[in-house]
Amino acid sequence: MLDSVLRKGRTLDSAAQVVKGLKPPDQALAVAISGEVLRRLPDLDAVIDTATRQRLPDDSKARMVLRLALAQKVGLGTPEHALVATALPLVDGGPRRLVHGVLGTLLRRGLPAIDAPRLPEAVEERWNKAWGDDVVSSARRQIAHRPPLDLTFATDEAAKSFAEQTEGRSLAPRHVRLADAGAVANLPGFAEGRWWVQDLASSLPARLIPTGADEVLDLCAAPGGKTMQIAAAGHRVTAVDQAESRLKRFRENLARTSLDAELVAADALEWQPDRQFGAVLLDAPCSATGTFRRHPEVLYRARGDIIRQSADLQARLLDRAAAWLRPGGALIYAVCSLEPEEGEAIVSSFLDANPSFHIDPPRPGELPDFVTPDERGWARILPGMIESEGGLDGFFVARLVRMAT
Repeated sequence: MLDSVLRKGRTLDSAAQVVKGLKPPDQALAVAISGEVLRRLPDLDAVIDTATRQRLPDDSKARMVLRLALAQKVGLGTPEHALVATALPLVDGGPRRLVHGVLGTLLRRGLPAIDAPRLPEAVEERWNKAWGDDVVSSARRQIAHRPPLDLTFATDEAAKSFAEQTEGRSLAPRHVRLADAGAVANLPGFAEGRWWVQDLASSLPARLIPTGADEVLDLCAAPGGKTMQIAAAGHRVTAVDQAESRLKRFRENLARTSLDAELVAADALEWQPDRQFGAVLLDAPCSATGTFRRHPEVLYRARGDIIRQSADLQARLLDRAAAWLRPGGALIYAVCSLEPEEGEAIVSSFLDANPSFHIDPPRPGELPDFVTPDERGWARILPGMIESEGGLDGFFVARLVRMAT
């Protein structure tokens, strides 16, 4: 899995297909160990380098196995005898003696806690330039911990009832956060479709859909959290996504929650609707660097070329989405990215080229109190916001209104 992520640029979810043949508890353990390595990779490598005469190659089996062993100790609290027992068989017939020696040396010394692990150097340079030292420090603290579970509800009454039942925290209307949820399917109300899993930051774009929009187009919509928000608010929704596999899960979620939407399997760059809409939501494909708390591998996948390619796609999608909006309608643009090239720069360029559009800042009560739009009227979610409550995914959201004719 680690080789697929670090060398081939795959997501951890797709790389995890290689362990599907294992028993479920072993699958979960393998993914958890790999995730802990990715959360602390630069610091794990620095620790390993203190115990070797020559630096082990980054892609060597010895370094990979040492990373896996140390991550179990630091990230999962695995007993030393157990991590040794899982590490050494991986190097049978190979550098077993080297790994055993280095591992023994490091365990005898005692391992540092790594409570605020360094991010990849290129990421820290980008985010320091864009957002400053405090944001980078917050990101370091947040990546060390798996985030809490956020749930979205169709009504605020249902959210408040669930929070009382489970001792969860409601940080916004129709939201509940659980610190230690366990298996999602075992939570009360799952089978009845009372809620769906959705990071609180991911719920912000749909909160900006105007109440009078009536018919709404949700582009790049799977797995469907925003569509379900829009449908629960009483709008008619057309949801477009090109991935049939993601739409299958989407349909399951709609059925479970008894919410209704028209689903269209199509590429938004090629699809053409037969009408315009009162509101359009474009949560555009992006580098996804804002999801690093849940998916630490994005920090190794999202290199400069990926960010540039994503920005080009976002600009084209935004142009198409704008053409499908009625005069006076609202276009909500969002990305789960911490790269200004995918958020602020995209919207600024669009506004320069489209004088018939303007920013419509969030109104009081539309977004949670802890979200403060900047002077331009858009909202930027950064590491450090509500950190004491478990933090948020990084996000950019802007509402653009087309001038009425």
